[in-house]
Amino acid sequence: MNGADTAWIIVATALVLMMTLPGLALFYGGLVRARNVLSVFMQCYAIACLMSILWFVAGYSIAFGGSETGLWGGLDKLLLSGVDADSLSGTLPEVLFFAFQMTFAIITPALIVGAYVERIGFGFVLLFSALWMLLCYAPVVHWVWGGGMLADGGIFGETGVRDFAGGIVVHETAGIAAIVLAVFLGARKNQTTPPHNPGMVMMGAALLWVGWFGFNGGSQLAADGGAAMALTVTHISAAMASLTWALWERIKFGKASLVGMVTGTIAGLASITPASGFVGPVEAMIIGAVAGVLCQEAVTLIRNGLKIDDTLDVFAVHGVGGIFGTIMIAVFGAGSWAAQLGSLAIVGVYTVVVSVVLVFVVRMITPLRVDEETEVNGLDLAVHGERAYDVSS
Repeated sequence: MNGADTAWIIVATALVLMMTLPGLALFYGGLVRARNVLSVFMQCYAIACLMSILWFVAGYSIAFGGSETGLWGGLDKLLLSGVDADSLSGTLPEVLFFAFQMTFAIITPALIVGAYVERIGFGFVLLFSALWMLLCYAPVVHWVWGGGMLADGGIFGETGVRDFAGGIVVHETAGIAAIVLAVFLGARKNQTTPPHNPGMVMMGAALLWVGWFGFNGGSQLAADGGAAMALTVTHISAAMASLTWALWERIKFGKASLVGMVTGTIAGLASITPASGFVGPVEAMIIGAVAGVLCQEAVTLIRNGLKIDDTLDVFAVHGVGGIFGTIMIAVFGAGSWAAQLGSLAIVGVYTVVVSVVLVFVVRMITPLRVDEETEVNGLDLAVHGERAYDVSS
């Protein structure tokens, strides 16, 4: 065990948890109407709790167990069987590696929340998220990070896919599942209401930005120069994408909005995530510069061109950003084209199939969408019996 590595990953684990609670909750919560903000908080919080338990029970074993099939990790580490305070994973206590990866298993299904806010059944959220994490996310983790079929020595030969912190594993899977759910749900009754609290959106984005240092920097799994470089390029990409998003918005609409600028931040962060361990600052600036425009145009295409109500633009920002960053690894010569594009295709198809099947199965057990009256009046009071704001004051 290395003490410095262990100390850094303890900090990184806390930072990544902060990305979901409260970062993502505030970011998404500020973007919806005031009558739905608590439902978004509840969805994020409940997913964080449920994924933690499921990752402990079976998710970690599926992702990082000792199975040599290449398809999944097996069940030998159910309930952390065989793992104690003295067990090591590289230079880290394995229980810490488990906890760090658990925070990724929390935020990935939580990202999907943005696609279905303001109209989905709470029971559906919990059951779909639980099954999706175990059947989609955890196997993909094994394929890419657990020595599975897409890693070095797998189906792409000695040089497998390069995905440093989750362009494929986190952002592509979450983005695709989000667009699938948005299609099945259909559009909201009212899509014209602006974000109820842009300041809350900014605070959430800022927490996400800081937390992302643990997300990408921690993925080095060591306290060394590689972690420092990953953290630095993450910041540069985020800053650049924020600026290009705002500039592109100003060119198109005559004004640069706060919500737009901080959405650009998230686009830059998602885009640099897979490449953060393989590129330098100049490449990061290029990735961020393109991401701010590319993801904004993806938002327009999905909303206005395809008429899909992915409420908070999960696929356009996270899905497109993660896919773009994964491809840029090959563009900059840090990975093979076959492995990068082939892995994107394999994981994309798998995610679509699993997500579609789960929608059909779960909605037979619990309603996919709330009734029209609940949707119009807001989910906070109807579903959770609470209001975010005291309307009498």
